[in-house]
This record gives sequence, C-alpha cells and structure tokens, in this order.
Amino acid sequence: MSEQAILAGGCFWCTEAVFRDVIGVSEVGSGYIGGNVPDPTYKQVCSGTTGHAEAIRVTYDPSVISYGELLDVFMGTHDPTQLNRQGNDVGTQYRSAIFPLDETQRAEAQAAIARWNDEHGGSAVTTVEGPAEWYPAEDYHQEYWEGEGQRNPYCLAVIPPKLMKLRKSFQNRVKG
Repeated sequence: MSEQAILAGGCFWCTEAVFRDVIGVSEVGSGYIGGNVPDPTYKQVCSGTTGHAEAIRVTYDPSVISYGELLDVFMGTHDPTQLNRQGNDVGTQYRSAIFPLDETQRAEAQAAIARWNDEHGGSAVTTVEGPAEWYPAEDYHQEYWEGEGQRNPYCLAVIPPKLMKLRKSFQNRVKG
C-alpha cells in the first residue's frame, strides 16, 4: 500500500530529481500548492502573485521508508534556513514548506523540523501548511531532470550537488 507526501523545497525540478533516487519512492510529480488561484499555470506561479509554492507529490511505500524518514531527506537536501528562496530562486513560490495530508503527517512534520533544528542550531524557516489543494504542473515539468534538465545550465548547476548531498548524507536511502 502506498502513501503520499507533499513537499516544497524551492524549484520543483530540483526536489523531484532528488526524490526520484530515494528507495521506496515509486512516483514523484511536480505541481503547485498553497495558493489562492484555482488550477494555476507555471507563468502565474512564477509571478509570485498566486500564493502557490512549487512542490512535489511523492508516492512511497511506508514499509520501505517512513514519512518521517522522507522528511529527514527533504530537510537534509535543500536549505530550510532560507525564507522564500532557494539559491537564486527568490519568492514565496520557492518557500520551504511541508503540506501534511492528515493530522499524523502534521505531527510528524513538526517533529522533523524540530529534529533538524536540534541538530543545526534551530534555524529552519520551513513551514507546515494546509490543508491545500494540489495542482499538477504542466506535462513538460514532469521528470524534467531526466529529459530537458540535463541540458539546462541552471539544473546542471543546482541538481548534481543536491544528488551528491543525498548520496553522502542518506547512503542507506538511495536507490541502487
């Protein structure tokens, strides 16, 4: 039986690439969540006026990796200390946020942020938001790193260091 997690950690191309390499993850989709415009477009979200975050929806097997472990990977592979930005991507659409799907996930999200803060001096600005409606991004954003992303200079600069961080910090959570 699979479960889902919704995470916003900056550019969805970058977080999608990381979670595609995590054991127990069967699917990762890019999309938008947390805003006030129904069925937003990429252009609308990039304008920063809709309130949405670029996010990923992760489908995973909880018998292989727990929600809490997914959150630890999330907190450890992006910079949860930057408010409304990740690197050169600036705006609320790039915020660090967890969108729990129920109260159990909400409690685990708060615990994951607390764990990270305990280990790193209490500086995470990651929010726990929702409930909120999920909107899948346009088709060309899905599996972006596997296709166009490996020819995109931005992705080539940002994604490989994230993947190296995943492999270094979460060796036992990386697909063979």
